[in-house]
Formats: sequence, C-alpha cells, structure tokens
Amino acid sequence: MITSINLFNKLREEILTGKLRRGYRLIEAELCKKYKISRTPVRDSLIRLEMCGLVENLPNRGAFVTGLDPQEIEDIFKLRRLYEVQATAWAIERITDDELEELEEIFEFMEFYTMKKDLAKMLNINENFHRKIHEATHNPMLIRTLAQYQDFLYYSHKIEKQSIDEKNYLTDLLKEHGSIFSAFRARNPVEGAKAMERHLINSEIRRMG
Repeated sequence: MITSINLFNKLREEILTGKLRRGYRLIEAELCKKYKISRTPVRDSLIRLEMCGLVENLPNRGAFVTGLDPQEIEDIFKLRRLYEVQATAWAIERITDDELEELEEIFEFMEFYTMKKDLAKMLNINENFHRKIHEATHNPMLIRTLAQYQDFLYYSHKIEKQSIDEKNYLTDLLKEHGSIFSAFRARNPVEGAKAMERHLINSEIRRMG
C-alpha cells in the first residue's frame, strides 16, 4: 500500500518533470481513488508539497500545482553552486580517512563506467560522488539543503540523452571529477573549491547548450 511519503515523492516527481502542470488542481478524492489511499496521507503529502513551494493551498478552492518557473530554477542552480563550492572546501578539511576511501571507490566506478560508455550508470555514480562530499562536511543543515537542491534539479532538468555527445560528455565529466578528487587526496580545500566551481559552471553550460 502506498504511504504518504511514497505519494509525496511521486507527486513531487510528476510536478518537477512537468507531468503535472502549473495550475493543475490536485483533488483529494481523486488522489485517494487513484492511489487507493485514505485522505489523511493525501493531506499530509499536499502539506509537504506546499512546504516545498510546489503546491499552493487556496481557501475554499483546493490545492493547485505551482511548480518551479524558469527563474526559480536558475536561482536554484546559482544557490546550489555557492553551497556546493563551500561544501567541497569544508569536506576536504573534515573528511575522515574512511570517507576518503569511499570517495575514491566512487571515483573508480566513474572511471569504469566511462570506459564502458554507460551514461545512465555514470549519472547515478555522479550523484553518489556529490552526495559523499556533502556527507563529509558533517554539517546536517548543509547536507539537507544540498539534497533538496539536487532533487529539484535532477527532476527539473533531466539530461536529454539524444542531445548529448556521450563520448565527450563522459570524458569531460570524468576529467572534472578527477580534478575534484585530486584536491581531496592532496587535502587542498582551495583547489577543491575551484575545481568544483569549474565543474558546476561547465554543467550549467552543457545544460543550456
């Protein structure tokens, strides 16, 4: 049986991928019927979506999808870059030996899937690489903030594989992450922050191009 968390995640994905458009009315009774769930978890999901800024509850009218407009998405990219660059510097200063080994293992997987030219696996490993850096900051608030940004951007701008030169994309991605990882091995937060900023700027260029 679907839970309120499952429903929240499902609706969030549908909103951020554009399946549920801005202005669409989310009717409790219809959601209950569609997902075979009671009204309480439906209401909980709608409240959570409103807290994320994806739904607006209007008195006597109901819940409507607001989604994210292009300017909000651009703002998230810029804020994410600022937080991620700082996170990288802190992570290099605070990372444990065990965490560094885990990051190295993730990077080795990136090398493997680049060699295999497996774009889907590479993108998943890419997320794990960034998540491990976030965790190494040992700052719960920053970890939560970056996780939310990463979720929004993942769903809002899924890479259109048809438009990617996969060979160049994969090799460029590996090279950029290699520079970041080299800074971790050297325990150099300044170079790590610079490498992360270059990577995120290049990511934005690729997204727009």
